[in-house]
Amino acid sequence: MTNSTVQPMRAIILYDSRTSGGSTDKLIDAIGNELAETGAYVEKAKCKATGDYSFLQDFDVVIMGAPVYYLLVSSQLLGALIQSNLKKHLKRKKIALFLTCGSPEAMATLLYLPQLKIHLVRNKILAEKIFSPQDVSSPDAIESFVDELDEAYKKDRKHRSASLSWSDEALELLEQIPSFFRSRIKTAAEEYAEEMGYTMITIDILEEAKADTGGL
Repeated sequence: MTNSTVQPMRAIILYDSRTSGGSTDKLIDAIGNELAETGAYVEKAKCKATGDYSFLQDFDVVIMGAPVYYLLVSSQLLGALIQSNLKKHLKRKKIALFLTCGSPEAMATLLYLPQLKIHLVRNKILAEKIFSPQDVSSPDAIESFVDELDEAYKKDRKHRSASLSWSDEALELLEQIPSFFRSRIKTAAEEYAEEMGYTMITIDILEEAKADTGGL
């Protein structure tokens, strides 16, 4: 039995910025508003190098963004990837990346994005964007980034739905879960099954995924 419905995206923008209410903050709000117009549920959270990122379990997509200062991605985001449990809780998460900087896009893509991507080699990156100072306030640039992310997310979900099926017993168990948690658990189970090479999700696979993830 299959379920081909593409669930609305649950996304969180995980960001760093040195000033409150500056260009990066405004860009994040604009990205969030544009993404919400696609039907996605969106939250935002500011990075702390030593923060606790267990809350990421509630989201399908993590959008990570920060400005570049003195040739380095802003320190709180990079620090979180190195010092905190962020990488642990990014496991099996889909990622989108953006940076704001005044360098040419080719240079930024070559020098700055890899500072983040080196920590995300096991994650699927749905979209990435370098926002120049002119792009930060450009509705067209923001819309283009969000459209790329939304299209890639829907394509990924449709592919997964087409390649995976659920047993009747597993679907019955899923339906017993409160609706607020159902989508997250369904996504986590499907991502686990896809990673492990399973083509059908059964109750046994759900139990296996639960044990592997420490609880779906």
